[in-house]
Amino acid sequence: MSTPVIDTPVIDTPVIDTSVQPHFRYNAEIRQYLAAPHKLRAIPDVEQQWYQAPGGDYRTDLYGNGYPASDPETVARHLFDEGGVDVAILNPLTRGNIADYLLNSRICAAVNDWLLDRWLEPDTSGRFRGTIRVNPEDVKGAVTEIERLAEHPKMVQIGVPLQSREPYGKPMFEPIWEAAAAHGLPVAVHINGGNGVDHAPTFAGHAHTYPGYAAFMPLNYFVHLATLIVEGMFGRHPGLKFVFTDGGYDVLTPLMWRLDTFWMSMRDQTPWVDRYPSEYLPDHVRFCSSAFDGPTDAEHARRWLDFTDKAELLMYGSSYPHWSAVGPEVAVAGLNDQQREKMLWRNAADLYALEPQVEGRLK
Repeated sequence: MSTPVIDTPVIDTPVIDTSVQPHFRYNAEIRQYLAAPHKLRAIPDVEQQWYQAPGGDYRTDLYGNGYPASDPETVARHLFDEGGVDVAILNPLTRGNIADYLLNSRICAAVNDWLLDRWLEPDTSGRFRGTIRVNPEDVKGAVTEIERLAEHPKMVQIGVPLQSREPYGKPMFEPIWEAAAAHGLPVAVHINGGNGVDHAPTFAGHAHTYPGYAAFMPLNYFVHLATLIVEGMFGRHPGLKFVFTDGGYDVLTPLMWRLDTFWMSMRDQTPWVDRYPSEYLPDHVRFCSSAFDGPTDAEHARRWLDFTDKAELLMYGSSYPHWSAVGPEVAVAGLNDQQREKMLWRNAADLYALEPQVEGRLK
């Protein structure tokens, strides 16, 4: 392509893109990574979204011989050569929350093996890092998958779907979070729409239109976040960190104010929560951000980031190859130098221990 896909000039600061979704080239490719008993099972297609954005979910100029983001060399050119990105965190989607939880766990494992085989191990530059996808509906299987891959040097986080049968603070999920924390791996939560038997994209059910879906799905994160705090998950696991990759930080402040207020009024019911809920954020929570969250006015954007110290929590995520993919300069437009630095690379470098990979770009 003659122009950069994410349409941004290369900038003179490190950039870590924390939200990139690689795709299979074709539907049957995943079957190469399934064991014989599962190869002939009916599984959802690679086209995952229930809610299609107007004009399609992916950039129309990215379609070629395969699905967008299905060729590592092309993705590297778009992000690294043209987009100014130094390191990209790959978080592949699976095939939805399938009713057969054991099959869903095998699909997660197949996605992980494919990510290693096609993307991470052939990458000699070290600029691609990966996500271990696990199935929260199969707690034992999820822990087993974490133990299988946690020591791989290019796997930097655990991936679970935003949609869930229960909020992630419930005790049933604790063994997964305990395993993630024990290995120092953050848990990335990403909407994972598919053709399987999906849980609704909101805890109140299904939206009818894409605008409703897109506007409300990040609010699911707050249900997960509130229960992780109130159920004491962060208190029991000091090393546990969650990354909410679908944005929504713009509504974080009023929701945390509300949670702080109710906790203070009824703290006798949660004696294990030993501080204001909002005080857990710096040590345990991060958000991937695009240009669509929060105030668009520059002065208001800077001030809004100061509330709840959101500049400490934000990481740049392009959402490549989705229709909404934006470059780093667009994502930090209107922010001051300190806020830009934290969002573009410093917060992510601290979370994923990536400073050695970007030190050549440091001033």
